[in-house]
Amino acid sequence: MKISIRRSRRAAIAVALGSVLALTATACGDDGSGAGGDKGDEGSGKGKIVFWDNNGGVRTDIWKEVIADFQKANPDIKVEYVGIASTEYQSKVDTAIQGGGLPDVGGVGAAMLAGFSAQKALEPLDDRLSKSSLNGKLNEDMVGVLKASGGGDGTLYSIPTSANNGVLYYRTDLFKKAGLDEPTTWDKFYEAADKLTDAKKNEFGYTIRGGAGSIAQALDAMYGQSGITSFWNGDKTTVNDPKNVAALEKYAALYKKVTPAADLNNDFTKMVAQWDSGTIGMLNHNLGSYQDHVKALGVGKFRGIPQPIGSTGKRVQVSNPVDGLGVFKSSKNKEAAWKFIEFATSHAENSKFNKSAGQVPSNNDAAKDAWISEAEPTKLAAAALTDGSTTIVQLPYYLPDWNTISKADNEPNFQKVLLGDMSAKDFLDTMADQLNKAQAEWKEQNG
Repeated sequence: MKISIRRSRRAAIAVALGSVLALTATACGDDGSGAGGDKGDEGSGKGKIVFWDNNGGVRTDIWKEVIADFQKANPDIKVEYVGIASTEYQSKVDTAIQGGGLPDVGGVGAAMLAGFSAQKALEPLDDRLSKSSLNGKLNEDMVGVLKASGGGDGTLYSIPTSANNGVLYYRTDLFKKAGLDEPTTWDKFYEAADKLTDAKKNEFGYTIRGGAGSIAQALDAMYGQSGITSFWNGDKTTVNDPKNVAALEKYAALYKKVTPAADLNNDFTKMVAQWDSGTIGMLNHNLGSYQDHVKALGVGKFRGIPQPIGSTGKRVQVSNPVDGLGVFKSSKNKEAAWKFIEFATSHAENSKFNKSAGQVPSNNDAAKDAWISEAEPTKLAAAALTDGSTTIVQLPYYLPDWNTISKADNEPNFQKVLLGDMSAKDFLDTMADQLNKAQAEWKEQNG
């Protein structure tokens, strides 16, 4: 049995008494979806299905639009929407895998895919896709990422909805006032962060992510500065390479020097809201928050550009997980659940969803729609990924332990680094040890 499964089961049992009854009450399909090992049933293709949104709150409104469109086109199917915050989603699913109450269909992105599939919770979708009107109409690279992330056997357990990319947002009005160049290099980024900070006036050059989701942003900053282009050197990870250690030391030193103290506990929603409402010069996030910035600031006060270029003259960044939709194996109405996925990733609906989310559509026809060129960060991100200027460090989403290692296991330690209670080297050595063990275990079990 894999370490990741044991860990998730311990976590699930720990919270089961407090949450599994509530989950079961709100998340059962027609006949009550079961636990991860249940085989489920094709069902009638009609009746009720339950959909768990893995970014509830942020994407609730647009998903409700998609659901309304689907129910209008399929009046014999009712979709019950359950929005779950992205920071809570994995633990909710792990709890339901062990205790029952899984939905029929839910968000299954690359970062959590291996952990769920290792627990036999997901329905293979290769045959369904091959017989679907979607066949040949989805971005091959996104499909490939999800196949590679499923645990090693190349099975497709999730249909891609969108791809994301790291973005450096900066306040053009504040940069112009300070006479600063666009932060296209890491040197210019650090210069701007310092020059735009006046703590006495509550003005800061940057907002750093110290709460949930902090590790991915820290990895992006590390590899972007170090110029290291591979996550592995043989069977050992490069996260604790001396160049990455030095990069993280420099990056973490920004905290409280050029950032608000509140950043220590900020997840992306708090960080984005803080940037939109304050006088902070720069924000690292992804394409997903673009529309929030447009609503708060208007298009004239900010830009969203690809991540800074390092000293090598090349842009290096870590991969952003492809998001998608999966059918849970325990569903008693898999036919209806699949109909919902087909509809949600069709041209019109995939375009509508990603225009709202500010992300790159998975449907090839949707990716050609006019709004792509009108949303500058999306247009620039797409260009950076295809013009040869960017090297992507592929993160090991295929490891069942990846999501736990990159979140729950190390986010508290990163906060210690920001506070000066733990060295960057100790932090990265700890993570490297966990990753090397997870990689060795995965290779042993997958040949």
